[in-house]
Amino acid sequence: MTDIEFGLDTFGGVTRDAGGDPVAHPQVIRDVVEQAVLADSVGLDFFGVGEHHRPDFAVSSPEMVLAAIASRTERIRLGSAVTVLSSDDPVRVFERFATLDAVSNGRAEIVAGRGSFIESFPLFGFDLRQYEELFEERLDLLSQLLKERPVTWQGSTRAPLENQRVFPRTAGGLPTWVGVGGSPDSVVRTARYNFGLFLAIIGGPATRFAPYIDLFDRAQDQYGVEPKPVAVHSPGLVAETDEEARAITHDGWLAMRTRLGEERGWAPPAVGDFEREIEGGALYIGSPETVARKIVTTLNTLRVNRFDFKYDQNGVSHDAMLQSIGLYGEKVVPMVKDMLG
Repeated sequence: MTDIEFGLDTFGGVTRDAGGDPVAHPQVIRDVVEQAVLADSVGLDFFGVGEHHRPDFAVSSPEMVLAAIASRTERIRLGSAVTVLSSDDPVRVFERFATLDAVSNGRAEIVAGRGSFIESFPLFGFDLRQYEELFEERLDLLSQLLKERPVTWQGSTRAPLENQRVFPRTAGGLPTWVGVGGSPDSVVRTARYNFGLFLAIIGGPATRFAPYIDLFDRAQDQYGVEPKPVAVHSPGLVAETDEEARAITHDGWLAMRTRLGEERGWAPPAVGDFEREIEGGALYIGSPETVARKIVTTLNTLRVNRFDFKYDQNGVSHDAMLQSIGLYGEKVVPMVKDMLG
C-alpha cells in the first residue's frame, strides 16, 4: 500500500479575496497554475483540473490550464477532473491531450466523464434526452482513437470515420480513466472499455464504494482485459488545527450545498450535516493528523491505487488553498505512508 499515489483535484472554483469579495476569473486561473506548481514542489503525484461552464467556476478549458502548468512543473502528472466527454468531440479530446502529453513530456492523462453539471449541453447544442447515448458513443470512439491506429467508426451522434488517423502521435499512449459517481452500469462499462476507474466520493462513508471496486474487478475478469487502476476523489482542506480548517470551510460548504440543493431539488442541509460529513462522511477537513488518519481509514477499506484530494472548497481564499496543499504534501502524505507502512 505504500505505492499508492496521492494527487490533487480542483474545479477552479471562484475564490474570495481578503475582503470577502469574489476573485475575477482570470486571476483564479492564474492562481490554479500557482497551486499546481506548489503541488509539484511538495512531491505530489497528480494534479487534475475540472471542466465547467458556469459562473462559480473559472476553468472551461482544462487542457489550456494544464499546458500552462506543464511549462512550470517537472514531474507531476496532469489530467482533467473531468473532461465532459458527452458534449465534446472525441477526436478533439484526443488531439488536445496528445498535444498536452508532448508539451509535458509524457505526463498527460484523460479523466472522461459525463460531468455533474449540464450547462455544456445547451451551450454546445446537445439534447439532454441523448444524455446516455452521447456518452456511450463518445466513449466508444475515444477508446478506438487511443489505440493510435486508423479508425473506422460509425454512430448516430456524430459523423462517421473511415480509416482515419489523428495527430499528434504520443510517445507512450495516454492513460485514461472514467469518472464514476456510483452507478454500477458505469463501473461495468469502464471495465468493458478497459479504462481506469475514478470514483467520485463526495458524500457519505467511503465504505459504501467497496462493492463498486469488487464489481470492477469481476467485470475486468469477465471481459478478459488487463487490470486497470482505481482512484478515489474526495473534497477536503488541511489547516494547522481542526478548528481552523472547519472555520475556513464551513460557510462556503453550506452555501454551495444549499445552492446545489435548490438547483437539483435536494433537501436543504440540516444542522450538523457539515460535522457529520467530516466525522464519518466524505469531507477530509482538519489538521494534518486528522486528515491523514481519515485517509488511512479509507485506504484500509478500499483497494485503490490513487487518492485524490479535491482541495478547492467553495469561497476559500487562494492563500488558504496554498497552505492546504503544502500541509497535504509535506505532512499528510508522509503520515499516511508511515501509517500504512
